[in-house]
Amino acid sequence: MTKEITISLRNRILKFFYKFLIKPILFKFDPEEVHDHFIKIGKFLGSNKFTKYITFILFSYSNKKLTQKILNIEFKNPIGLGAGFDKDANLTQIISKIGFGFEEIGSITGEKCLGNEKPRLWRLKKSKSLLVYYGLKNDGAEMIYNRLKGKKFNIPIFTSIAKTNSQDTVSTENGIKDYVKAYEKLKEIGSVSVINISCPNAFGGQPFHDKKSLNHLIKEIKKIKTKKPIFIKISPDLTKKQVDDIIVLSLKYKISGIICSNLTKNRNNKKIIDENIPGVGGISGKVVQELSDNLVKYIYKKSKGRLIIIGLGGIFTAEDAYKKIRNGASLVQLVTGMIFQGPQTVAEINQGLGKLLEKDGFSNISEAIGVDVK
Repeated sequence: MTKEITISLRNRILKFFYKFLIKPILFKFDPEEVHDHFIKIGKFLGSNKFTKYITFILFSYSNKKLTQKILNIEFKNPIGLGAGFDKDANLTQIISKIGFGFEEIGSITGEKCLGNEKPRLWRLKKSKSLLVYYGLKNDGAEMIYNRLKGKKFNIPIFTSIAKTNSQDTVSTENGIKDYVKAYEKLKEIGSVSVINISCPNAFGGQPFHDKKSLNHLIKEIKKIKTKKPIFIKISPDLTKKQVDDIIVLSLKYKISGIICSNLTKNRNNKKIIDENIPGVGGISGKVVQELSDNLVKYIYKKSKGRLIIIGLGGIFTAEDAYKKIRNGASLVQLVTGMIFQGPQTVAEINQGLGKLLEKDGFSNISEAIGVDVK
């Protein structure tokens, strides 16, 4: 009990400093510049034992009730860092010390990609969301493979792949070749592969939400032999027919799970409070939360629990994460919540989940998965 009180006090102090001192300063600067700066800081913190230990003391939290074994992979807790933050896999040695139970790097493309022109990242402060228009900026599969080969990771690493944001990959055939190139190169890196078919900011849109083209893509990916499980990351803006097709193909090809969800492009959303936002890009955070919750619930019910679901979108609190879990998510991810509330948010959510499990009489987080889906 003393440990829980100490952790709670530590988190409150860190939250106070972030909210009233650090965040007001950071939010005066361009969000992409701030992001790049924090990548450099994180890279430094992960470079030596001393800074790793200090980070661990400041942000870590553990609770046996939060541990799970999924797809024969050990997860210390269900909170993961979503793709899009560590695009080039520079933070794999520090993310576990901040308290995350797993990390998704990328998305990574077959070729190096500079992304869309700046500005390409905006804060929607009133909506507690981010407007993202990066366009899959990353160093490419070859360079990221060389960065990670031979490294050991303290937590499961998910390698997210997508097709290079280029006119050269617009056709289905070339797009698949690009996916395959990235997948082949990264097939032995990390614990799980993620096929991101839902980037809203690339040439050619999202063609692989179509059943025929997705079938072709998965078929080619499956020709490459690896023991790593595969997840598919989808858009929150799909029709039920599109979702149903993805479920059918996932079960057909023994895809292990689905990540719900990527950014929303739909501007007709009552959660968008900010005015005069740019017309490009996809929106994260609270704007996508309800869409994500509903998608998690729908897929869990439709697949009868046969697919592992990762819930992503609008998680700021333990209650947000718990709702996704009770709707059918085995794991959850966040990015925006941490940016708006500080890095101690991960420990706050994990500690809060422990309390919610105890309140509901669950001895392990796995017992709460899908309990609200009937």
